[in-house]
Amino acid sequence: MVSNEQRRRQLAREKFERQQQRREVARRKARRRNAVIAAGLAVVLAAGATAYATGVLSGDDKDKVDTAADSAPSPKKPDPCAKPAPGSPSAKTWKSEPEMSVDKSASYSMDLKTTCGSIDVKLDAANAPHTVNSFEFLAKEGFFDHSKCHRLTTAGIYVLQCGDPKGTGQGGPGYTLPDENLKDSRLKGNVYPAGTIAMANTGQPHTGGSQFFLVYQDSQLPPQYSPFGTIGAEGLKVLKKIADTGEQSGAGDGAPNATVVIDKAAVTKN
Repeated sequence: MVSNEQRRRQLAREKFERQQQRREVARRKARRRNAVIAAGLAVVLAAGATAYATGVLSGDDKDKVDTAADSAPSPKKPDPCAKPAPGSPSAKTWKSEPEMSVDKSASYSMDLKTTCGSIDVKLDAANAPHTVNSFEFLAKEGFFDHSKCHRLTTAGIYVLQCGDPKGTGQGGPGYTLPDENLKDSRLKGNVYPAGTIAMANTGQPHTGGSQFFLVYQDSQLPPQYSPFGTIGAEGLKVLKKIADTGEQSGAGDGAPNATVVIDKAAVTKN
């Protein structure tokens, strides 16, 4: 005959096992969610690539460790950004990567003057020379000017994606770049730390073009996106202001509610 104490222990053990099972289900859903968002960082480049389906979260991917009703959506916050400067996005493309002219021993910086504030970036020419060389070239050509930052991710990973004059996630300069700096010591534990700027790609090696993402909070990602610089403190404040307004899908991955347009991009050799 089972004693009361034995029965109590059995019930406690069964309850613990149920909790562990629910937590494991939640962890699996979180891993799937992050994988979908990470895959969504992949872009289609304009060099004749086929359309790439970006991942969008659905309500089924929400973690549900315990039964709870979905909360009502938060009211939309006011747009903190100014109106874009007059002008149209670039339609230029090139057949090949620009000739290397960057000085790998020099210091370079990039200033993204956006409608939401200036985002200052220290570029890493020593470890990502092809990427920095390309950005210097594209900035001089006005390629980034008047382009929208078309994607904000606020769940699982925390990035603002820019660099596509089309504003669709499918634009690029017409050429691709080699992957660089994927063994950067800052990418510990497959985490891109807050303040990182890195290249988006199609998910395949050496397919970066002009699209890039700005990390405003530590984000778990596989080390396959070339990191090529560090965002300054003031730039991070601008990014967090943008992130605070949320994104349009309500699922944590979509166009930002804020009107984020790069009025002018400039790369300077210091």
